[in-house]
Amino acid sequence: MIQRLRAVVRAHWPALRLRTILVSVLIFAGILPGLSAIFLRVYENTLVRQTEAELIAQAATLTAVAEADWPGAVAVSPGPARRQAPGYYRPEPATIDLGSTPVLPARPAPAPAAGPPTAAAVQVAARLDPVMEATSRTTLASILLLDRNGVVVRGQGLGRSLAALPEVGVALSGAPETVLRRNDSYHPRYSMEWLSRASALRIHHARPVMVNGRVEAVVLASRSPRALFKGIYQDRIKIGLGIVGTLGALALLAVLVSRGIARPIEALSRATRDVATGGGPLPPTPATAAVEIRTLYEDFGHMAQAVDRRSRYLRDFAAAVSHEFKTPLAGIQGAVELLQDHEMAPAERRRFLDNIAADGRRLSALVTRLLDLARADMARPEAGLSVDPHPPVTKAVDARCDRLAIVNRLAEDAPRVAVPASTLEMVVSTLLENSRQAGAAAVTLDAAVVADRLVLTLTDDGPGVAPADARRIFEPFFTTRRGEGGAGLGLSIARALLAANQATLDLTPSTSGAAFELSLPLAETA
Repeated sequence: MIQRLRAVVRAHWPALRLRTILVSVLIFAGILPGLSAIFLRVYENTLVRQTEAELIAQAATLTAVAEADWPGAVAVSPGPARRQAPGYYRPEPATIDLGSTPVLPARPAPAPAAGPPTAAAVQVAARLDPVMEATSRTTLASILLLDRNGVVVRGQGLGRSLAALPEVGVALSGAPETVLRRNDSYHPRYSMEWLSRASALRIHHARPVMVNGRVEAVVLASRSPRALFKGIYQDRIKIGLGIVGTLGALALLAVLVSRGIARPIEALSRATRDVATGGGPLPPTPATAAVEIRTLYEDFGHMAQAVDRRSRYLRDFAAAVSHEFKTPLAGIQGAVELLQDHEMAPAERRRFLDNIAADGRRLSALVTRLLDLARADMARPEAGLSVDPHPPVTKAVDARCDRLAIVNRLAEDAPRVAVPASTLEMVVSTLLENSRQAGAAAVTLDAAVVADRLVLTLTDDGPGVAPADARRIFEPFFTTRRGEGGAGLGLSIARALLAANQATLDLTPSTSGAAFELSLPLAETA
């Protein structure tokens, strides 16, 4: 279902220009304050529920004090085990909602009581009167204390009854109750208050005082919700100036966006199409473009140059691969034709079959080395590398010390480098093997720290590299040992692996033999 919906959306989604999107965003940002007014009702409802929560907290505290101070009350400590039991802590949520809670008429005046208030309620009211007065003075809430018959024992209407109120009736039955009532004593003072639904309302919360399992009294607290538009009305001139300033800023931003983002991206899009077709100059960086767009132009230029170099490399690589495969394939095809068309002696037939097998092994080795080269070209740098170069270099040296006299001058406490150990071992092994195959008998490995790099220099006593070959020695498929089965990919793979980690491999001048220099980046110190 979700996939079908996504497909429908993608099929009908309009193609929007960047300028259209940016202008739409700016317009939306400009009208967002107006849209916010629509959601002020949600915020107002939150304020009402917050006021209810405050009344609940005040009434719960006062009822708890009254229950503890009630004459004859039996104090029961819950104990640690009960406090840790599930359901012991039961927060009481707010229930008022301006959209669904009915609004009752203003609270009527207390009616005459059927009898005098209970003595216990009068006694507790006298002791709690300072507490309730201090609470009212701080929270601006009206707090009444009623006895178990609904007679007022503290607050306005002293000695009269409020038992007929629905919220009081629910509280006398043992449950708290909150209602919304109109506030007839409220008179609007600001012209915008007609937009507020809660301005002329008052929240009433009744909570029972439970003593020894029965209702002995009721705490009735009421308060008007917090004013919503008072601050808006008082700052109406500033808000108007802010709207005018916002519209002016939007006009200026629209011009900046057009010249700094939209136009440069359109020019870059045209240049991209030109590069895709293989022609067209790179556009200059616009002076009015944003900093990110200028960086994008620079990155695009680097990318275009890299694409051009890569295209030339692939053309040359394809030609070299075709040449390398053509020779053994031609030998195999010729041998097969001779075997098919001529009767041969067993020894001669065996020689042709051996040639076919040798060419097959050469093709297999060539494919393997091509895969190695592809993996090396696709290698990515590893973040946070910190490798001790001594173990992998020593491992490569030890593997060939029986065929070469190798002097390893890399110290055990050499600085750590940001190159994988497997890459170091493979590169050093390739260079040592090349020296052995070139006829060298001894190799010297020197190490030095230059700036922020560790430089390893491998020098052998072989015949060295001919000047004509020095420029091509790192090219794929270049080898002076083709007759011995060399593929000419070893140094190309080694250089590609090092380049993936910002390391380099170069041929350096030497008075005797061949000398290769590895420049390895040092690992970052913590």
